[in-house]
Amino acid sequence: MKNFEFCVTTDILFGAGQESQLPEKLKAYGRKILLTYGGGSIKKTGLYDRLKALLNDFEIFELGGIAPNPKIESVREGAAICKKEGIDMILAVGGGSTIDCSKAIAAAACHDGDAWDLLLDMNNLTRALPVAVVLTIAATGSEMDAVAVISNDETGEKLPFFSPLLLPKVAVLNPENTYTVPPFQTASGAADIMSHVIENYFDREPALVPDAINEGLLRTVIACAPLALEQPSNYEARAQLMWASTLALNGLGSAGKNFAWSCHYIEHELSALYDITHGAGLAVLTPKWMRYILSDDTVDKFCDYAANVWGFRREEDKYALANRGIDATEAFFKSIGLPSTLTEFGIDDAMFETMAEKAVRIGSLSNAYVPLDERDVVRILRMSL
Repeated sequence: MKNFEFCVTTDILFGAGQESQLPEKLKAYGRKILLTYGGGSIKKTGLYDRLKALLNDFEIFELGGIAPNPKIESVREGAAICKKEGIDMILAVGGGSTIDCSKAIAAAACHDGDAWDLLLDMNNLTRALPVAVVLTIAATGSEMDAVAVISNDETGEKLPFFSPLLLPKVAVLNPENTYTVPPFQTASGAADIMSHVIENYFDREPALVPDAINEGLLRTVIACAPLALEQPSNYEARAQLMWASTLALNGLGSAGKNFAWSCHYIEHELSALYDITHGAGLAVLTPKWMRYILSDDTVDKFCDYAANVWGFRREEDKYALANRGIDATEAFFKSIGLPSTLTEFGIDDAMFETMAEKAVRIGSLSNAYVPLDERDVVRILRMSL
């Protein structure tokens, strides 16, 4: 294992009714809150009214309408509110898009230049407002990590940025708040969780403890996602998915490893250009990437994956075992209602070269688990049609 530092200070409030602790937890940060959320589902479910009642001693300002694949325009709008009103902290109510946007707002509110400057050069990020979270979907793990990903439609870019300053201070994880998540979003969230874990798992650094955690997280999603789809109000299934989502990206599964990802950077280019659901895009790409990188150098790792995650019996033919694990991955995504080709999104190969160039450059894919150049990425994309 490589040397690492692990310090994740988010105060997790997990379980039913944990929103009740918010007033006491948030008062340490001030009285002016910017409440951020997406398309309004929190109003339909009653969560919005419950939170407003709980926080009636605070001065609440609002920014709604945050889009999936959050846009830089929302970041700019939120930062302007923070600067004008003297906001003390941000309360993000939603999933990864709302949380990521809120992290970017928190940083932009303390930055004198344009918000996009922070994504182009993370050295510009020196201060940020505190962020708290009420999570409503199990997917991105943004509730307990220090990363945000923001899209800029003008430039056609989707860029990540990260800093310990972006780590949420408090996160409420009440599985009941995920009961009304639509099936496609539940399934896409499961694929996103699995992709985070797979990106951590397939690594050249030997790390038994992180990989044992990763294998357990993958088995949990495989068991619980179908149950949550069949029984949307099954508390235990939703709880397991929610905690798996958080642990998938809080650093436990990547500690002591290289953190050299591949699929996420390729998918970022797809969702930047076509605004597709991130997890669904990953469900298409991940099995194709697996098939592309399977070789004498990687087959042993794929055998571990097939045996320890999917439960296949080890056998003398390593490639047969490895392919069973890849086939099972692709079949699982299809079984929970996710697409298996880019054609199903209406995507053709017109922009593959442009996407490949950006993915390789932004993701430093020459340093990935299996190094990829632009030709490799184009081939993976073509395999995905």
